Amino acid sequence: MINYLTHYYRTGSKPFLSLSSLEEEEALKIMVDLYEDNEMWGRFKNPEHYLNERRKTESWLKKAFMAKGGRPKQDYPIYTVLGISEKIEEKMEAEKIEKIEIPLSLFTEEEVSFTFLDSMYTVALDEQKPEEYYQAQYHGKLFTLTEINAILNKKGLPDKDWWGNVPEDFLPYIEGQVWNQDKLLTFII
Repeated sequence: MINYLTHYYRTGSKPFLSLSSLEEEEALKIMVDLYEDNEMWGRFKNPEHYLNERRKTESWLKKAFMAKGGRPKQDYPIYTVLGISEKIEEKMEAEKIEKIEIPLSLFTEEEVSFTFLDSMYTVALDEQKPEEYYQAQYHGKLFTLTEINAILNKKGLPDKDWWGNVPEDFLPYIEGQVWNQDKLLTFII
Protein backbone atom coordinates (compact mmCIF):
# COMPACT_ATOMS: atom_id res chain seq x y z
CA MET A 1 0.00 0.00 0.00
CA ILE A 2 1.19 3.51 -0.76
CA ASN A 3 1.09 5.62 2.39
CA TYR A 4 2.40 8.99 1.26
CA LEU A 5 1.89 11.78 -1.23
CA THR A 6 4.74 13.54 -3.03
CA HIS A 7 4.57 17.23 -3.89
CA TYR A 8 6.96 18.15 -6.71
CA TYR A 9 7.88 21.80 -7.19
CA ARG A 10 10.40 23.98 -9.01
CA THR A 11 13.84 24.23 -7.39
CA GLY A 12 14.24 27.65 -5.80
CA SER A 13 10.50 28.24 -5.38
CA LYS A 14 8.22 27.69 -2.42
CA PRO A 15 6.26 24.43 -2.25
CA PHE A 16 2.47 24.16 -2.20
CA LEU A 17 1.83 27.18 -4.40
CA SER A 18 -1.00 27.31 -6.92
CA LEU A 19 -1.44 29.44 -10.00
CA SER A 20 -5.15 29.37 -9.18
CA SER A 21 -4.57 31.55 -6.14
CA LEU A 22 -3.29 34.38 -8.34
CA GLU A 23 -4.89 37.05 -10.47
CA GLU A 24 -4.80 36.05 -14.15
CA GLU A 25 -2.11 38.57 -15.17
CA GLU A 26 0.26 37.41 -12.43
CA ALA A 27 -0.39 33.72 -13.16
CA LEU A 28 0.32 34.26 -16.88
CA LYS A 29 3.59 36.06 -16.11
CA ILE A 30 4.75 33.23 -13.85
CA MET A 31 3.94 30.61 -16.51
CA VAL A 32 5.95 32.55 -19.09
CA ASP A 33 8.88 32.64 -16.65
CA LEU A 34 8.57 28.90 -15.85
CA TYR A 35 8.25 27.70 -19.43
CA GLU A 36 10.98 25.41 -20.71
CA ASP A 37 10.76 23.03 -23.64
CA ASN A 38 10.65 19.82 -21.59
CA GLU A 39 8.08 17.42 -20.12
CA MET A 40 7.61 19.15 -16.78
CA TRP A 41 7.56 22.84 -17.71
CA GLY A 42 6.48 22.55 -21.36
CA ARG A 43 2.85 22.67 -20.27
CA PHE A 44 3.24 26.46 -19.97
CA LYS A 45 3.99 26.96 -23.68
CA ASN A 46 0.52 28.47 -24.17
CA PRO A 47 -0.21 30.05 -20.77
CA GLU A 48 -3.68 31.39 -21.59
CA HIS A 49 -4.86 27.98 -22.79
CA TYR A 50 -3.26 26.21 -19.83
CA LEU A 51 -4.85 28.56 -17.28
CA ASN A 52 -8.29 28.23 -18.89
CA GLU A 53 -8.06 24.42 -18.94
CA ARG A 54 -6.71 24.35 -15.36
CA ARG A 55 -9.64 26.42 -14.07
CA LYS A 56 -12.15 24.28 -15.95
CA THR A 57 -10.57 21.13 -14.52
CA GLU A 58 -10.50 22.51 -10.98
CA SER A 59 -14.19 23.38 -11.17
CA TRP A 60 -14.93 19.79 -12.23
CA LEU A 61 -12.63 18.37 -9.51
CA LYS A 62 -14.32 20.39 -6.76
CA LYS A 63 -17.86 19.49 -7.86
CA ALA A 64 -17.00 15.80 -8.25
CA PHE A 65 -15.24 15.75 -4.88
CA MET A 66 -18.17 17.38 -3.10
CA ALA A 67 -20.59 14.95 -4.78
CA LYS A 68 -18.62 12.12 -3.14
CA GLY A 69 -18.70 13.73 0.32
CA GLY A 70 -15.53 15.79 0.07
CA ARG A 71 -15.30 18.99 2.06
CA PRO A 72 -12.83 21.25 0.25
CA LYS A 73 -11.51 24.16 2.28
CA GLN A 74 -10.33 25.95 -0.88
CA ASP A 75 -11.71 26.35 -4.41
CA TYR A 76 -8.64 24.65 -5.85
CA PRO A 77 -6.39 21.87 -4.56
CA ILE A 78 -2.67 21.56 -4.09
CA TYR A 79 -1.45 18.88 -6.46
CA THR A 80 0.54 15.85 -5.38
CA VAL A 81 1.38 12.37 -6.61
CA LEU A 82 0.31 9.22 -4.78
CA GLY A 83 3.67 7.66 -3.97
CA ILE A 84 6.08 8.82 -6.66
CA SER A 85 6.27 9.29 -10.40
CA GLU A 86 9.28 7.29 -11.61
CA LYS A 87 9.63 9.49 -14.68
CA ILE A 88 9.66 12.70 -12.62
CA GLU A 89 12.15 11.14 -10.21
CA GLU A 90 14.47 10.34 -13.13
CA LYS A 91 14.37 13.95 -14.35
CA MET A 92 14.50 15.88 -11.07
CA GLU A 93 17.97 17.32 -11.44
CA ALA A 94 17.77 18.00 -15.17
CA GLU A 95 14.37 19.70 -14.94
CA LYS A 96 15.07 21.53 -11.66
CA ILE A 97 12.56 19.77 -9.45
CA GLU A 98 12.43 19.32 -5.66
CA LYS A 99 10.02 17.18 -3.66
CA ILE A 100 8.36 16.85 -0.29
CA GLU A 101 6.81 13.58 0.91
CA ILE A 102 3.68 13.91 3.05
CA PRO A 103 2.12 11.05 5.05
CA LEU A 104 -1.26 10.15 3.59
CA SER A 105 -2.48 9.47 7.13
CA LEU A 106 -2.47 13.24 7.69
CA PHE A 107 -5.66 13.56 5.63
CA THR A 108 -9.23 12.41 6.07
CA GLU A 109 -11.44 11.05 3.30
CA GLU A 110 -13.01 14.53 3.07
CA GLU A 111 -9.66 16.31 2.44
CA VAL A 112 -8.00 14.44 -0.44
CA SER A 113 -9.09 13.12 -3.82
CA PHE A 114 -7.38 11.31 -6.70
CA THR A 115 -7.42 11.03 -10.46
CA PHE A 116 -5.99 8.29 -12.61
CA LEU A 117 -3.21 10.27 -14.28
CA ASP A 118 -2.94 14.05 -14.17
CA SER A 119 -6.36 15.64 -13.68
CA MET A 120 -6.12 17.83 -16.79
CA TYR A 121 -5.03 14.86 -18.87
CA THR A 122 -7.76 12.59 -17.52
CA VAL A 123 -10.42 15.20 -18.34
CA ALA A 124 -9.04 15.59 -21.87
CA LEU A 125 -9.00 11.80 -22.35
CA ASP A 126 -12.60 11.59 -21.19
CA GLU A 127 -13.70 14.36 -23.56
CA GLN A 128 -11.79 13.07 -26.60
CA LYS A 129 -11.87 9.32 -25.85
CA PRO A 130 -8.91 8.45 -28.10
CA GLU A 131 -9.14 4.74 -28.79
CA GLU A 132 -5.47 4.00 -28.17
CA TYR A 133 -5.31 5.67 -24.70
CA TYR A 134 -8.79 5.94 -23.18
CA GLN A 135 -9.77 3.69 -20.24
CA ALA A 136 -13.44 4.37 -19.40
CA GLN A 137 -13.23 2.92 -15.88
CA TYR A 138 -10.47 5.37 -14.86
CA HIS A 139 -10.28 8.43 -17.10
CA GLY A 140 -12.51 11.41 -16.41
CA LYS A 141 -13.28 10.14 -12.93
CA LEU A 142 -12.42 11.39 -9.47
CA PHE A 143 -11.70 8.84 -6.75
CA THR A 144 -11.90 9.06 -2.98
CA LEU A 145 -9.19 7.68 -0.72
CA THR A 146 -11.25 4.53 -0.16
CA GLU A 147 -11.84 4.09 -3.90
CA ILE A 148 -8.19 4.57 -4.90
CA ASN A 149 -7.12 2.08 -2.21
CA ALA A 150 -9.62 -0.44 -3.62
CA ILE A 151 -8.11 0.03 -7.09
CA LEU A 152 -4.60 -0.46 -5.69
CA ASN A 153 -5.71 -3.58 -3.82
CA LYS A 154 -7.15 -4.99 -7.05
CA LYS A 155 -4.45 -3.91 -9.53
CA GLY A 156 -1.42 -3.81 -7.25
CA LEU A 157 1.07 -1.00 -6.99
CA PRO A 158 1.56 1.16 -10.09
CA ASP A 159 4.37 0.07 -12.37
CA LYS A 160 5.24 0.72 -16.00
CA ASP A 161 2.62 -1.76 -17.30
CA TRP A 162 -0.12 -0.44 -14.99
CA TRP A 163 -1.13 2.57 -17.08
CA GLY A 164 -2.19 0.98 -20.32
CA ASN A 165 -1.08 2.63 -23.53
CA VAL A 166 0.10 6.21 -22.86
CA PRO A 167 2.32 8.42 -25.01
CA GLU A 168 6.04 7.85 -24.44
CA ASP A 169 6.57 11.45 -23.30
CA PHE A 170 3.76 11.35 -20.72
CA LEU A 171 4.45 11.35 -16.97
CA PRO A 172 2.20 8.58 -15.59
CA TYR A 173 1.08 8.80 -11.97
CA ILE A 174 -1.98 8.90 -9.75
CA GLU A 175 -2.57 12.54 -8.96
CA GLY A 176 -3.64 13.46 -5.44
CA GLN A 177 -5.54 16.65 -4.82
CA VAL A 178 -5.17 18.07 -1.31
CA TRP A 179 -8.18 20.21 -0.38
CA ASN A 180 -7.01 21.24 3.10
CA GLN A 181 -3.88 23.29 2.52
CA ASP A 182 -3.49 24.13 6.23
CA LYS A 183 -2.19 20.61 6.87
CA LEU A 184 0.66 21.23 4.43
CA LEU A 185 2.04 24.26 6.26
CA THR A 186 4.11 22.17 8.67
CA PHE A 187 6.12 20.86 5.70
CA ILE A 188 7.33 24.28 4.61
CA ILE A 189 10.89 24.73 5.75
